[in-house]
Amino acid sequence: PVPAEAIPAFARLHRVSCSMCHDPVPRLSAFGEMFVANGYRFAPGQPAPDAMPTGDPLLQLPDRLRLAMRLDAYATAYANGRAATDFQTPYALKIISGGPLTEDLSYYVYFMLSERGKTGSIEDAYVTWNELAGAPVSVSIGQFQMSDPIIARELRLEYQDYAIYGAHIGNSPASLTYDRGLMVNADLVGFTITGEVVNGNGDAEAGANRRLDNDRNKSLFGHVGREVAPGVTLGALGYLARQEGAAPGGPTAVDRIWMLGGDARIELDPIELRGQFIHREDGRPTFTPGEPAAVTDGGFAEVLLHRSGARWYGIALYNLIHTNRPLLDAGLGSPAGRSRYETVTGGLGYLLQRNVRTYAEGTWDRELGATRWTLGMTMAF
Repeated sequence: PVPAEAIPAFARLHRVSCSMCHDPVPRLSAFGEMFVANGYRFAPGQPAPDAMPTGDPLLQLPDRLRLAMRLDAYATAYANGRAATDFQTPYALKIISGGPLTEDLSYYVYFMLSERGKTGSIEDAYVTWNELAGAPVSVSIGQFQMSDPIIARELRLEYQDYAIYGAHIGNSPASLTYDRGLMVNADLVGFTITGEVVNGNGDAEAGANRRLDNDRNKSLFGHVGREVAPGVTLGALGYLARQEGAAPGGPTAVDRIWMLGGDARIELDPIELRGQFIHREDGRPTFTPGEPAAVTDGGFAEVLLHRSGARWYGIALYNLIHTNRPLLDAGLGSPAGRSRYETVTGGLGYLLQRNVRTYAEGTWDRELGATRWTLGMTMAF
């Protein structure tokens, strides 16, 4: 399954509560994960309920455009020697569309109308063939987050992010967030298997030659997961890439990148534990011939306290990334050129409505000695 965000268009289409698939919004419930895996249907192969009669068996059109919006707004306080406040309202405004096209074809796309004060771009945008040839296999093509089959960043409940997925090392564009390519998901003998082939340079704009891939190489990603006991799922990932680039004024060089990692998910209602560890090595992270390799180890651990159907929840998140050279850019508003990134986050949230969530959280950056406090609201309509 390819996780998707909360789309009230589905609630309107099927005339059900958002809580059928999200608990709390935008986190997917078990039923929501099944709904996504079925191509946004209650059962595999189910015809789209909003298909209009066209008189043409080769044409299926919804009788309305499936649209929804998501708004994220924050008030944030920063403390690092001098205190500062910031009204980040709106922080993000998205227009979202998705749903079935035929009995075995579905789509999902969203456009960032505004992100951090400027017009954004298309982020998720892909088409999925579900139950390919009647087998438990789906194929997606388009732009997606590589880490989504493990843990979907867009479905997290925190303002703080899973730093290891979006971390960049040196000048390399490689990360486990957005990229363009092909994804295959399969359920075989109790294993959930994902394979991806992507450009390897993220969602960057096309170059002067109109190509989106900045070199001739492709990046490979794979993940295998299995439920080893009731409520306990373990997984392993691998990543292999060659990325071409050049240091300022230097010749073209190749950064050979590989990653190995493991992940775990434990669900013991009302507690859910999730964790990720990744080891990464970059041969030439700044594309400088003869430079030493960059070795990165990092991951996160997350705890969610939430009883199914309840309106309150508690969350805690720990991020840690270490690189043997000061080349780490963890993003998230932190300075680049670090060798270590470590944060601790805790917060509480409350559902005002099934599609309106308010929350408060605090994050401490151990290396910088900085603290961030956030009051936020997320709504989808």
